[in-house]
Amino acid sequence: MAVQAPIGTMTRTQTQRRRRIVQTAAALAVRGGVEAMQMRSVAERAGVALGTLYRYFPSKMDLVVAVVTEELDLLEGGIVRRPPTADSPSGRAVDVLLRATRGLMREPELADALVRSLIMAEVKIELDVRISDLVWRVATGNLEGAPTADEPRGDEAASGVEVDRDSTGYVLVGALTSVWIFELVEILKGRRDIEEVEGRLQTAASRLLSSF
Repeated sequence: MAVQAPIGTMTRTQTQRRRRIVQTAAALAVRGGVEAMQMRSVAERAGVALGTLYRYFPSKMDLVVAVVTEELDLLEGGIVRRPPTADSPSGRAVDVLLRATRGLMREPELADALVRSLIMAEVKIELDVRISDLVWRVATGNLEGAPTADEPRGDEAASGVEVDRDSTGYVLVGALTSVWIFELVEILKGRRDIEEVEGRLQTAASRLLSSF
């Protein structure tokens, strides 16, 4: 079984090659959805051997996750540069989740694959933790030291800010993130639009984060 190369131990050349692979996969997905992200096609277009591709990404789902993670990097970088300005923690939390929703919905095929991976556990992924960490930092006004999109990160987001994931506040933020993931599923099924989701997130956040 192929073992995914740890990001934190890659050389500059390996990091650049990995980024090229991810960008190639994203370009294919934009034109033809996830089905167009065939591993052989990605390898050929990225100019790497198929075996090399599998060393970086043992499965297609790992590659899908990497593509969507790029979107999350952009989201986080944008929030660091332009933090939410709502007066309440719940308002700032909803702002983050709506930005994430709009970013993911630009590529609904990728969003669908990612949500399926969360529900079906096809691959180990820290999307929920990544989003919860970001929402917690924004809600508590703790963005100082957070990385921009251009800064390197390891397998987990290196926020530069300690996050106490056992605290009551973080658990409540995690519950809000779970609501958000459910609402993503509803959007992908065509049962809700983003405006409806915004209202539901505002209601959930106002209840869950009222003690912040």
